[in-house]
Amino acid sequence: MSEILYSIDKAIFYFCNQTVSNRLFDFVMPRITDWNLSWYGLLFFGIIFALLLWKGGKRGRTTVILLIPLIILSDQTSSQLLKSLFVRPRPCHIIDGTPVLDNVHLLVPCGAGYSFPSSHAANNFAFAALISFFYRKWRWIVLSYAFLMGFSRISVGVHYPSDVAGGALIGVLFACIIITIWKILVKEYPSIAVENS
Repeated sequence: MSEILYSIDKAIFYFCNQTVSNRLFDFVMPRITDWNLSWYGLLFFGIIFALLLWKGGKRGRTTVILLIPLIILSDQTSSQLLKSLFVRPRPCHIIDGTPVLDNVHLLVPCGAGYSFPSSHAANNFAFAALISFFYRKWRWIVLSYAFLMGFSRISVGVHYPSDVAGGALIGVLFACIIITIWKILVKEYPSIAVENS
């Protein structure tokens, strides 16, 4: 059964990494995949958070406050705990001189870390899920952004589709936990309640 699932995982990986590969993706995907770590990505998110705090009222401040523990939990669980537990090599890794997968279309440095789960997917889906809860009208935008970030990890050759799916589930799970805790607090302290839109 595991071999069948791995075969499906590889087939989807090669489809995303090679079959749909083109010059546009080769140019765009490496810039998308880590853009939130670049100066312009950090500036963009800094502006968003500043606007939420300054102009977003109680709902904006609540969103930012909840995002902090959410991203910490999502990132540390995926990158420190689960990667060390599963120790899955990335598709682009070379072990004892043998590639894990042949002919990977690698567009960024492979990285020494393990593959499962994708921390990028975990963090971006956690972010998207929380924003979707408080700002429903932005749901499709933030979810599309998270899916694009997840796809980019496969497109550039550093993650399997199951890594991205696993990361997405972890991110959404932690978002649900944080939202549930917030709802419990609202019942105890109704004054902190905010309206969703």
